[in-house]
Amino acid sequence: MRATCVFLVPALLTLTSATLRAEPMGCLIQPFQEAEVGTQVVGILDRVLVERGDFVKKGQPLARLNSDVEQAAVGAAKLRAEATAELRAAASNHDFAQKKKVRTQDLFKQNFVSQQVKDQAATEADVAEMRLRQAREQMRQAQQELALTQAQLSQRTIRSPLTGVIVERYLQEGERVEDRPVVKVVTIDPLRVEVIVPATHFNKIKQGMTASVRPDMSEVELRTAKVVVVDRVIDAASNSFRVRLELPNPDSALPPGLRCKVEFDGLNAAEGGAMKPMPEPAGGKPAGAGARPENAAGKPPAEQGASKLPAEKAGAKPPGKQSVAAAPQK
Repeated sequence: MRATCVFLVPALLTLTSATLRAEPMGCLIQPFQEAEVGTQVVGILDRVLVERGDFVKKGQPLARLNSDVEQAAVGAAKLRAEATAELRAAASNHDFAQKKKVRTQDLFKQNFVSQQVKDQAATEADVAEMRLRQAREQMRQAQQELALTQAQLSQRTIRSPLTGVIVERYLQEGERVEDRPVVKVVTIDPLRVEVIVPATHFNKIKQGMTASVRPDMSEVELRTAKVVVVDRVIDAASNSFRVRLELPNPDSALPPGLRCKVEFDGLNAAEGGAMKPMPEPAGGKPAGAGARPENAAGKPPAEQGASKLPAEKAGAKPPGKQSVAAAPQK
């Protein structure tokens, strides 16, 4: 019975080591992106349009600064951009000067006018053309000034740089905004999972691998995440490296800040340097399964025990005892 148990141990170890998985690693669920939103201009906060816990989309207005001066500047620039009277006058003068130039040239060919009159008409036509160009340039400049004032006015509105949820509101209406953020917005779909992985798994975790994440929260099912970032440097103090995963959260059911456990698919304990499966021979049985254990000399234990019998039982004389033969008689 003892020999049978000894024979089964290698097979059990082989089966156990082949199916053993690595221990789950601790991880932390964080927002995928976060931003403390402020403004690049100085002003007085006129109105805050969101509150903590509100969901916002990228580009949605979050707050507005006092913009009375900017609105007045936009109005004045708009009037200049829409004032086309000067441009129409320059165009009419240009058409008249061109017609006068043509008529004067015809009269000069018929010797009805002098060279001076011809030159004067040509000069007036050139001046009218320059004034028309100048009017057009002034119109384009007025349109650019309108765009500039509109841009300055848009800076008085603080917009969300990403889609997410408001988690902090720092300022109230009437406060001066200079270099302080107004609100903080974070992205919770997808989420970011940070894992500290032992150095024994270096070069075994690749980008694109999947992993099972179990949040430390009741009534939450196991979720699948994907590896997006793998550090290429090992921290010497902890002998570990960091891995980042992307965890989909379309229903926003998982809040950031949860601790979790993660298991990388395809990563088992044998790869981590724990138990390794025993090699199998060509016959399909693990080495040592169904065979009698032998000692270093290649003998079974029974024969090994027989070889250790006392010398007296084998018919040999113990060492140190020598038989003295009788002396022959003369």
